[in-house]
Amino acid sequence: MEANRVMELKAVNIQAGYDKKMILHGLDVTIPQGKISVIIGANACGKSTLLKTFARLLHVKSGEVSLNMQEINTYPSKRLARKLGLLPQSPIVPEGISVYDLVSRGRFPYQGFLKGMTEEDHKAVLEAMEIMNIVDLKDRFVDELSGGQRQRVWIAMALAQRTDILILDEPTTFLDISYQVEILDMLTDLNHKYNTTILMVLHDINLSARYADYMFALKDGRLISQGTPEEVIQEETIWKVFSLTCKVMKDPVSQSPFIIPIGRHHHV
Repeated sequence: MEANRVMELKAVNIQAGYDKKMILHGLDVTIPQGKISVIIGANACGKSTLLKTFARLLHVKSGEVSLNMQEINTYPSKRLARKLGLLPQSPIVPEGISVYDLVSRGRFPYQGFLKGMTEEDHKAVLEAMEIMNIVDLKDRFVDELSGGQRQRVWIAMALAQRTDILILDEPTTFLDISYQVEILDMLTDLNHKYNTTILMVLHDINLSARYADYMFALKDGRLISQGTPEEVIQEETIWKVFSLTCKVMKDPVSQSPFIIPIGRHHHV
C-alpha cells in the first residue's frame, strides 16, 4: 500500500435520525486528516448514527456531509467506496466463506461488471492480510475463528479497499483485553505507515485516550467536547457525558489521561 492522500471528511450543522425521531442535533464535526479520532459517549447518544451519516448509510435530514469539499451524496457508490471504508458494528459472517474470499470482497469497488479478480486485486488482498497478520488463516472458514481472529479478517477486508479513510464502529467490542490492544496497535501501525485517517467508536475511555490523536464526546446527539485526549478527558466532561464521578490521572505507560471511576461505595 502507498501512503494515502489527505482527504477532508466534514459534517456541518447536520441533523439525522430514524423515521421521525431525531438522533443528531446540529452537529459540526471535522475529522482530522491522517490522524486517529475516537468518538466516545453513553449508549444511544448518536455515535453509530454519526458514523452512518459519514459512510452515507444514513442520509441527513438537514445540514451537509462532505468529502474533500464535495457533498458526499454526489459521489457514485463505487467511487466513494474507493475513498472511504466502513467496518460496521457486529458484521454478519456469510456461512461457509473462507478468510481469503471474505477479504476479497473488499475489492468489489474496483471490479467491472462480470469481471473477476485481477492480479492487482489479489495483491491488495494479500497485502491486507499481511498487515493484519492473518495470511496463515487464508484457507480457514471465518465462522471457525476466534473473535479476535475474526475481527482481524473484517478489518483486512476494509483494508483491501485501499481507502484514504477507515471508519470502524466498536472494533474491539466483545474482545478480551489482549485482543483489544492487539487490534488497536495494528490500526495505529496502519495510520503511521500509510497516513490512513481512522475514525472509530470505542467504549473503553482509557484505551480511547491512549490511542486517539483527537476525540469527540457526544451526549444526546450533541457535541459536548472535542480536542486532544488531554482536552476531552476531564472530570467535568466525564460527568456531563456519562454522569460518572471519577478522578483523572496520568497513564503511567502512555502518559495519556486515565480515568478512575469512583462509584457510590467508594469515597475520596
